[in-house]
Amino acid sequence: MLLRPLAILASALCASGCVSKGTYDAAVESAHQAEAKDLSRVSALQAELATLTKRQADLQRQLDTATLSGKADVARLRQEEAAIAARAALLRDLAGKFAKMVDAGDLKIVLRDGRMVLQLPNDVLFDTGRIEIKPGGLVTLANVAAVLRTVPGHNFQVAGDTDDVPIATRQFASNWELSSARALVVVHDLLKEGMAPGRLSGAGYGQFDPVAANDSPAGKAKNRRTEITVQPNIDEILAMPSSL
Repeated sequence: MLLRPLAILASALCASGCVSKGTYDAAVESAHQAEAKDLSRVSALQAELATLTKRQADLQRQLDTATLSGKADVARLRQEEAAIAARAALLRDLAGKFAKMVDAGDLKIVLRDGRMVLQLPNDVLFDTGRIEIKPGGLVTLANVAAVLRTVPGHNFQVAGDTDDVPIATRQFASNWELSSARALVVVHDLLKEGMAPGRLSGAGYGQFDPVAANDSPAGKAKNRRTEITVQPNIDEILAMPSSL
């Protein structure tokens, strides 16, 4: 079982003997912040898994009460149940395989519009205004590709995003050109890491798909990112209800 930050703190303080109240309060506050960060990191995935689990239970109740006269309904329910089970398994699998990278701050796992998205901050991959991937970013993408190659039946869209600071250079007339170029550079690197061409696509959204307000340096930093979206396959799209 994993120890929470506060549990680790308590053990450490007990082992080290007496500490001042100021030192203790500062350590407790730091532990609270670490615990809140850990909880926020997994809360979206936990909520999605809870929703899927509830839907599976609802489907099972409907199947238990279905009659032979409703063969079409039974088939539809079983198809939906299989799609939900596959989605839940994928979420758990990817969350586990990317856990170390998330903890290191190299990427985030988020859910947007019902899709699982890997967010890579631009300071991990690129210098400002550049499209050459940094050495550390190449390592990160190699690790990402190693995991994505193990995911059957899904394609992946790589999307570049920027903050709202305009760029106008000989190479990039706008943030659209910059974000698109970055997305394609990442696509080509994933290809070098053994991913199949038919499973990848690239897109650039410039500053027009923000995840935070651009009114602060922290918000701008969140918007400067590269996203890799796990695309649902056609069977999942047909089987999943509109409420999920």
